[in-house]
Amino acid sequence: MAYSLPAAVSRSVFSADTFRGVDYTNEAGNVEVDKSPYAPNMIRDVPGKVRKCMGWYVYEDFDGPIHGRHQLLADPCALIHAGTKLYRYQPAAEGAPAQKTLLYDGMADRRSHSFQLGGRLVIQDGKRLLLWDGETLTPADETPYVPTLTIGKSPSGGGEGYEALNLLGGRYSETFLGDGEAKAYQLSLAPLDEGSTVEVWLRGQDGAWQKKTGGFTVDYSSALVSFSEAPPKPPVTGEDNVKITAAHTVAGYADRVNQSTIGILYGVNGVPDRLFVSGNPAGDLLNYDWWSGQNDPTYWPDTGYGTVGSARSAVVGYCLVGNYLAAFKDSRDPERSVVLRSGQLADEEAAFPVYNTLQGPGAIAPDSFAYLGSEPLFLTGIGVYALTTSDVTGERYQQNRSYYIDAVLREQPELEEAVAFTYNDMYWLCLGDEAYILDGLQSLAEPSQPYATRQYACFNRLNLPARILWEEEGALHFGTPDGRLCAFYTDKKSSFSFSDGRDIRRPDSEGQPIFAAWETPDLTGRHFYKNKRFRYLAIQQQAAVYTGVRMYGMRRGLWQLLRNEEVSARYLFFPELVFSKFTFSSDTTNKTLHTKTRLRRMDKTRFRFENDRYNEPFGLVSWAVEYIENGNYKG
Repeated sequence: MAYSLPAAVSRSVFSADTFRGVDYTNEAGNVEVDKSPYAPNMIRDVPGKVRKCMGWYVYEDFDGPIHGRHQLLADPCALIHAGTKLYRYQPAAEGAPAQKTLLYDGMADRRSHSFQLGGRLVIQDGKRLLLWDGETLTPADETPYVPTLTIGKSPSGGGEGYEALNLLGGRYSETFLGDGEAKAYQLSLAPLDEGSTVEVWLRGQDGAWQKKTGGFTVDYSSALVSFSEAPPKPPVTGEDNVKITAAHTVAGYADRVNQSTIGILYGVNGVPDRLFVSGNPAGDLLNYDWWSGQNDPTYWPDTGYGTVGSARSAVVGYCLVGNYLAAFKDSRDPERSVVLRSGQLADEEAAFPVYNTLQGPGAIAPDSFAYLGSEPLFLTGIGVYALTTSDVTGERYQQNRSYYIDAVLREQPELEEAVAFTYNDMYWLCLGDEAYILDGLQSLAEPSQPYATRQYACFNRLNLPARILWEEEGALHFGTPDGRLCAFYTDKKSSFSFSDGRDIRRPDSEGQPIFAAWETPDLTGRHFYKNKRFRYLAIQQQAAVYTGVRMYGMRRGLWQLLRNEEVSARYLFFPELVFSKFTFSSDTTNKTLHTKTRLRRMDKTRFRFENDRYNEPFGLVSWAVEYIENGNYKG
């Protein structure tokens, strides 16, 4: 009699040794195995591997929100804009405390920006343009450049136009060719500012200008200067010999520059020798921008302006694309969301004509512009977009780059307050108390996306109250809304690098532990309707001086602790020895940790690996789970 043995139930395996960030857009059941539907405070270690984010510490306090950090290249000290005050800040050095010197009180209580132009630092806060030369801080409208409007002018008028009136100040000069007979000299702009000083120079026989202190009267209403004796003929035939400086202030001119809130350096052929500003809140100036004189932030010609796109839509930000200047509009001008201009000379004058216009979603946050590699990124109401160049046609267009976090970005309040910075090949977009990070080293194909050829891997950093960000000596720094200056640790191998908020000025200060986790997608097996028994789970974890992991499995929506491992991935390192966490192991290689799961009669499950211990790093290399699929699931 013949007997047949039942076939052995085969074991199947889920495994992953590549980690590509979070996917907050898809449901957990549709997330790819190399991504996570929930991975707070995990970040790229090397491409394809993840670890816990390093922590940050506090090193200084100011009275008021940190709105800006500015530094002239020739000045070893930084300027800190906190609240409405501007300080010159010298950090603490060995044996010397930090020094804070108040330079100015009365700044706008909002973010500020700075640009180095003509050897000076130009600080823009939307209230008043300030200039810093390393020693003295001066409002730009207190010492504006005085242009010469006309030259070769006859006493009665005419002449050749030479320079434009300065928006920052009403004072202007004109030079005349005297005839030796005329006593009345007519200025071009009337009326003159009542009671303002009118200055007169005559050219002497030696060719030098000599100031005249009397012998003339001024009719302010008609802008007429009358001499008691006619100025003599010029010593050199055809050379101007009378110069008059007067003031004609146009109401609101200075505010066009002072109240602008965004800017960029740009010039002819892309040379960064002029400052472009926009973002004026006045309703009739939303689409205007203005540019300064060449290498001179005190001169803003009243003819040096442009209108960018529709008047109903504001300019939100700028970036450079090759030698072109790109101005980004808000969502009220979808037909011209980006306006590209070139810088060129026309009749020996700088001109900035429109080169092209692009359609796409409008920008929403003025401080969200940053370059990731060669791509300028910016935030819109539907995600982070890039201005790119097609390799085939050479036409520029916009592409989405944040597909995996778009679902949560769209739900965030006050998107217009977002601030971005590029550090360590990552685009950090900070909103409220957290950051959404795009990884420039992990470009991912997303064939289902009609508006993008690729995406970036994304990460999510919690407990990051960044108002502004900057890089200093290789570390990422930030200022907080409550006035603290902070910096991230940079040694990922040190156990002291993994806590948030420790005040390094106080020996007794302790930071907060960082909770980090990596959650798998829903694992449904080869057939979603089959019954599964998940029997064995293993992970490969980076070894560290102090590290551990808790491994969870989900059963019918509830998390079940599978293993709490505190010792096996540690190794002995005497400089950071803590006796309560002592181990004899000297093995610094990656550690394989495993556990039986006993998750039975399930159609799917999900696993989570987490670490929330104070000053403990946590890195994942791979994970795998064995399961058996047998029979139909009966819920």
